[in-house]
Amino acid sequence: MAEARRIVVKVGSSSLTTAQGGLDADRVDALVDVLAKVRSGGEKEIVLVSSGAIAAGLAPLGLRRRPKDLARQQAAASVGQGLLVARYTASFARYGVRVGQVLLTSDDMARRAHHRNASRTLDQLLAMGALPVVNENDTVATDEIRFGDNDRLAALVAHLVHADLLVLLSDVDGLYDGDPAKPGSSRISEVRGPADIAHVKIGSAGKAGVGTGGMVTKVEAAGIAAAAGIPVVLTSAVHAADALAARDTGTYFHRTGRRSADRLLWLQHASTPQGALTLDDGAVRAVVEGRKSLLPAGIAAVDGEFSAGDPVELRDATGRAVARGLVNFDAKEIPQLIGRSTRELARELGPAYEREVVHRDDLVLLHA
Repeated sequence: MAEARRIVVKVGSSSLTTAQGGLDADRVDALVDVLAKVRSGGEKEIVLVSSGAIAAGLAPLGLRRRPKDLARQQAAASVGQGLLVARYTASFARYGVRVGQVLLTSDDMARRAHHRNASRTLDQLLAMGALPVVNENDTVATDEIRFGDNDRLAALVAHLVHADLLVLLSDVDGLYDGDPAKPGSSRISEVRGPADIAHVKIGSAGKAGVGTGGMVTKVEAAGIAAAAGIPVVLTSAVHAADALAARDTGTYFHRTGRRSADRLLWLQHASTPQGALTLDDGAVRAVVEGRKSLLPAGIAAVDGEFSAGDPVELRDATGRAVARGLVNFDAKEIPQLIGRSTRELARELGPAYEREVVHRDDLVLLHA
């Protein structure tokens, strides 16, 4: 932890706003004080993943609580995002630090060109001494707007920027083996793998009512990052300085795996399948065991409405999802391809059809 050079810090809505909505300037300034101090020596880089756009937009729009309907959530995000970044810009300016807003959607990150552009933007901001403030693009997201209160987004951003450490800041100072509000519950200081917390009953969204996340999404995010080779500290925002100084605080999640291809991590954890392709037994073996591309000859059925470039599930004959990938054809094109060789399709329909339905570079296996 002490040697971590590039750190992603995620802060939740409840740590930045009041229960009535609206930004708490003192809380924002307190967080900025810590982050600015950490990077002041020039040895550490910070990427901030910040929730709070929807919550910040509640009070200005006369909303008492986070609305349940998508349209009003997006309206609140539209108003709140500007207020959130303006507040960060003013607060970091006290230290001469420039911030750069980066709005992402999980759909963008699963697509190769968009993923590459996001990676370049974040790297360039850091190279130029700016501090990226990342949030989900809630004003245009659909399903993604309920993406786990940015916890999972933070884990994926940590992987995207090759971070050495992920710090998840909440209103709870770590993972407990019971309800932290009740006597007898104790903080779990270290997690070396899923088995360490298999017995823990994890709570849901916090009491503030301005966010969507809870301990469940934080533990899931920690698991994603740890499996991708990035250690994680989960603690409260008031202990941010201790976490970033490698002092004993919160819950430390040890690495459980190694890095994989950035975009495939997004495809596995951040994409929403728009349809499904059922594979014959030979195609399942080729994809799962042989790590091959999916060809038209191996498809038995198609389900759903999707366009070329969308994520789809690949299922075996029993309906079990074995993989997820980006499809190269529209759903309406697939029926005429089923069970046929690429050579035959190219001869009959043209050279555009002499290609994989899902290329192996755009495919990730799903482990049960």
